[in-house]
Amino acid sequence: MKSSITQGVKILATGSAVPDLCISNELISNMVDTSDEWIFNRTGIKERRISSSPTSLIDMATAASMNALNKTHINAIDLDLIILATSTPNDLFGSASQLQAKIGASKAIAFDITAACSGFVIAMVTATQFIQNGSYSNVLVVGADVLSKWTNWSDRRTCILFGDGAGAAILQSCSVLENNILGFHLNTNGQKFDQLNIQCEYSNHDKNFFSKGLKGSFKYITMHGKEVYKFAVSKVPQSIQACLGSLNLSSENIDWLLLHQANERILYAVASRLMIPSEKVISNLAKYGNTSAASIPLALNEALEDNKIQNGDLIVMSGFGAGLTWGTLIIKWYR
Repeated sequence: MKSSITQGVKILATGSAVPDLCISNELISNMVDTSDEWIFNRTGIKERRISSSPTSLIDMATAASMNALNKTHINAIDLDLIILATSTPNDLFGSASQLQAKIGASKAIAFDITAACSGFVIAMVTATQFIQNGSYSNVLVVGADVLSKWTNWSDRRTCILFGDGAGAAILQSCSVLENNILGFHLNTNGQKFDQLNIQCEYSNHDKNFFSKGLKGSFKYITMHGKEVYKFAVSKVPQSIQACLGSLNLSSENIDWLLLHQANERILYAVASRLMIPSEKVISNLAKYGNTSAASIPLALNEALEDNKIQNGDLIVMSGFGAGLTWGTLIIKWYR
């Protein structure tokens, strides 16, 4: 599906949060057969942040949300809607309601979106639709994941990649002249879901008539790295070009390319296919690794705090990952 967004949505502020514990490549090399050089050359990652708290998802989401709210003129009680993009909830029924309670947004409806590394982009598009159709005026979108809890730390193919984090954005209805969100393009290919997933498994348990003694649980992250790489460098440029085309724009109009922070090779391969100079690629991958739904808002917030992004800049965001899902969001930044 593709569409053009022509009016009415402004990004008031962004925020982010990461755990204090920093795990370097050197430390991982003491756990599995690898090295700092091997990891960095293949991924661009030097370190990642890991949480040890059972409430880390909500703690980080709360901190990122308050970081964003404190930059605005509105309070949590003014929020109409909260969308939490996460694939690692601390409650299988969803965690957005816990975030709503923690920040005191008692008037807001809250729900989760599960779309892994595409989650933040899809949540932003969803929030935009609610604002554009007049349903809500103030929306908090949060991308947060604690992938460390689903990582097999003895598997060197995956344990080097993932970290924990959260990022937030506050959206508000506005006039056409202030509009930030220009367009989007979303896709899914469910036939390749098994390229990147956390599978559910069933084991024998105390028998009862209804479940026949089966108890559900989840395995660790599994990923077919080469297939995911080919998928990303093929589909993401197509999505970006389609979205730009729907707005009568080209890659030459892009000031900043902000991709899901999965692997440095993917970031620059996508940029190369679009003929975008490497200096226009926003990346904080070296510090945080792959933080799934948190990666794009975390990088966006840091770029804004570092004053990289200037008034009038065109930002192209693309998320891609499990599902398989991928999507693009084009933003015109106005301070």
